[in-house]
Amino acid sequence: MLGGLSAAVLSGCANKPQTYNGPEATRLRLYKSQRMLVLDGVSEPLRTYPVGLGFAPTGHKQFEGDGRTPEGSYLIDRRNPESLFHLSIGISYPNEADKTFAAAQGKSPGSDIFIHGGPRPGIDPTNVRDRTAGCIAVTDSQIEEIYAMVRDGTPIDIYA
Repeated sequence: MLGGLSAAVLSGCANKPQTYNGPEATRLRLYKSQRMLVLDGVSEPLRTYPVGLGFAPTGHKQFEGDGRTPEGSYLIDRRNPESLFHLSIGISYPNEADKTFAAAQGKSPGSDIFIHGGPRPGIDPTNVRDRTAGCIAVTDSQIEEIYAMVRDGTPIDIYA
C-alpha cells in the first residue's frame, strides 16, 4: 500500500510535457458560465475540457486579488514546466485596456493568469472546482494534453 502511495506521489512530480503529433490547436475558447474550454483546430474542435475558475467566477478580472478570470481576447504567451500547479501555460492578461482601466482606478490589474493542472504535493487543494485566484484549472492529465497541443502565440477568447 505504501509503495503504491509513493509511486502516486512521485508520478505527480513527473510533470514532463507530452509530445503531440496531431492537428494544430489554432485557437482556444473559454466559456466561463459553462466552465468549458475548447481547443479548436483549423476546421473543427479538437478537444473540450471542463474547467474550474477563480473564487469569484463571474465578471471580468479588473484588479489584482479580485479572484476573477479575465474576459476578452488574449494570447497564450508563455509556459511553465515548473509551475506550483503541475504544468501551466500563461495568458497575456493584462492587455493595454486592462492596464489603463486599473490605472484609472488607482489599482493594479493583476497578472500571472494561467491554465494549469492541480496543485503539486504540499499545496492545499481546498475547493477543487473553483480553486484559483483567477486562473483556469484543469486536471493534471488534461494540462499535459493542452501543454503539448497549444503553442505560444495561440489566441484565446474568454467569454462570460
